[in-house]
Amino acid sequence: MTPDLGVLLRYWRDLRGTSQLDLSLDTGISQRQISFIESGRSVPNRETLMAIARALDVPLRERNTLLLAAGYAPMFSESAWDSVEMKNVTDALKRILRQHEPFPAVVMDRYWNVLMANDSAPRFFGRFIDMSARHAPRNMLHLMFDPKGMRPFIANWPDVARSLFERIYRESIGRVLDEKTKTLLAELLAYPDVKSEWKNPVALSFMPVIPLGFVKDGKVLNYFSMVTTVGTPQTVAAQELRVECMFPADEATEALHTEWWPPGIP
Repeated sequence: MTPDLGVLLRYWRDLRGTSQLDLSLDTGISQRQISFIESGRSVPNRETLMAIARALDVPLRERNTLLLAAGYAPMFSESAWDSVEMKNVTDALKRILRQHEPFPAVVMDRYWNVLMANDSAPRFFGRFIDMSARHAPRNMLHLMFDPKGMRPFIANWPDVARSLFERIYRESIGRVLDEKTKTLLAELLAYPDVKSEWKNPVALSFMPVIPLGFVKDGKVLNYFSMVTTVGTPQTVAAQELRVECMFPADEATEALHTEWWPPGIP
């Protein structure tokens, strides 16, 4: 075991605001043993280590790090999202995307990079901007914050920007901002007229969702999003994927959407 294991476990326990006693009660592992593990005086077996990781809601990628720190081989595959191992999952995601036509839907990684999209997504955004000018992988957050992207067409942009910052924190894997996510936040804050206090958002309304309004030809189309994740993931890639589907927020938007983007028309 490397000396880093105790440091890592204390980090996750402190992050969750959990005492050694609380962790003992949650896992059935004695407080004495947890103390010995954190101090490096005891080497936990794999089962004990994973019981602690589950209780602290440690993401799968970081569970592999804990295992390596303890001298064990990783348990959770870190194969790419489009690997053969992930075929059943990606096939299911493709069905979700197809079934959501004629409304936009995308599959993103943990950093909001678009990995897959249905036919309606590029058709929708392409009505506002030249999507071919944006290099792959296209990032949904940059698309929304960039003055050269969708930002000029968002009716309620300040509210949307604040809500997106809140989502970054809420939807981060394991509710933890890793270094790459922190870098992404810094890039968003660097855009013109983005206020630093937006990264600490407050409740914006008593509505169940925050509508996302797009302005085109003097008309406003209101949508809201639903996010789907993979249940009980057993690979790192499966845990880090999510599907975002846009739905019309009112009947007028649904009618106008159907008029502008008729089903089956490329």
